[in-house]
Amino acid sequence: MHAEYPTETAADLAAAAAFLEMAEEIGISALLDSGNGFTVDDAALAAHDVPTSELAKFLRAMAAAGLVSASPGDQAFVARPGFATVRHEAGYVAWAMNANRPYLANAREFLRDSKEAEAKYARDGRWVAVSSRWVGSQGFYPPAFAEIVAGRPRRVIDLGAGTCGLLTNLLQELDDSAGVGIDLSAAACAEASRIAAQAGLSERLTVVNRSIQSLTDDPSPLKGADLVHAAFVMHDLTADTDAFDGVLRTCRTELERRGGKMVVVDAVPFSTSERERAFSALFTYLHAQSMGVELPTQEWWEAAFRRAGFTSVHSTALRMPGSRMFVVSG
Repeated sequence: MHAEYPTETAADLAAAAAFLEMAEEIGISALLDSGNGFTVDDAALAAHDVPTSELAKFLRAMAAAGLVSASPGDQAFVARPGFATVRHEAGYVAWAMNANRPYLANAREFLRDSKEAEAKYARDGRWVAVSSRWVGSQGFYPPAFAEIVAGRPRRVIDLGAGTCGLLTNLLQELDDSAGVGIDLSAAACAEASRIAAQAGLSERLTVVNRSIQSLTDDPSPLKGADLVHAAFVMHDLTADTDAFDGVLRTCRTELERRGGKMVVVDAVPFSTSERERAFSALFTYLHAQSMGVELPTQEWWEAAFRRAGFTSVHSTALRMPGSRMFVVSG
């Protein structure tokens, strides 16, 4: 836990998670995450139609909770040291309780008929993305980012890229690199294109709206790649071993031309280490029972990479319980 803001009890973390969820809904998360001071008027601009007087009350409450510091007279606010760590920790609560609310609230129906219940109740995609971002900020994002940057790749492909947050940050770090983000969601791709344009990266970042499986028949988006990244998307393909193996073989064929590598971040089931066991159990159970996804073991992942022809396979346990980073090449 962070020294400046220890979340030593369930009460601390529950309160922080609740405040951060409200801040997200209000629209002031970006101000808090910036690390810069801001006024109530700044918050009102970000929140649009929320009364300034009510925002002031909310920010004073966040200050009382120790999440932000307030200047004399509450004229300005700034996130406290350690805020990013609190955000990361609250992400686990948000993922469990918000992103998966339909499964929790309708557990009886999912246990009686999971397919019927899954068709009836959908997760809130926004909270899936938000909570994953909070968890990933310290749980799995930094090691993957560092691994990619260390190799200085010229062309990076991100499978299941969503709104291309990883690629946007990578291309800002790697001035001479280009990236391709592939995602099945048209809405996510449209947002990714908007973000790329806003960041001045449109010429270096290509967004492709298609499935990962389609790369087996048409690998053109992979052309020239010296690094392929995939985070928490490949497990969705593992039910069809032939399709999964086909994607891996296609990636390897393209990477082999330039001596590149693949970085895959994903989860393994029911990790038994004391640090990982509780969240890993929930993550594993909800994927299997409510999403129909059986998470492969670490040994399964490693064997699959070798089946595809990769000769160098290394795995690392990450901070997020149950998560692993696989770096494969050859």
